[in-house]
Amino acid sequence: MQSERRVVAVAAYADNRVIGDHGRIPWHIPDDFAHFKAETLGHTLVMGRLTFDSIGRPLPGRHTIVVTRNRDWSHDGVDVAHTLDDAFALAEDRDGDTVVAGGTQIYRQAMPRLTHQVLTEVHLSVEGDAHYPSFSLEEWVEVRRVSRPDLDWVWWERV
Repeated sequence: MQSERRVVAVAAYADNRVIGDHGRIPWHIPDDFAHFKAETLGHTLVMGRLTFDSIGRPLPGRHTIVVTRNRDWSHDGVDVAHTLDDAFALAEDRDGDTVVAGGTQIYRQAMPRLTHQVLTEVHLSVEGDAHYPSFSLEEWVEVRRVSRPDLDWVWWERV
């Protein structure tokens, strides 16, 4: 019997929940990039087109599905979905977890389907136009936390 597939949001956000500003991450923390890589290698990434454009390429060792309403958009090495439901259906056929990797609209739409969150709480307050959505602490339990002076890595599971 196959276990139920995990749907995991992986995100880094500032104290004011900012995740991005005009297509860029408003901080540079190499250890968090390594953390993102470790949490996502071997899994399927689901992200919006703007998030993909900010990265500019498929990330090695991960399958990428880009959600876009633009029916003419394509990019070598990625699957294209026109709805989040279509993206999740494509991810079902892949090995590993389904990892939601941004941006704001994708995180918000995916929140009801998430089973886990791996969040980096960056101890800054920065300007930005993209935010990580709030979630009810009644629906989630913190299962692990690694604290550093500049950030906390926090793992959540849905209750």
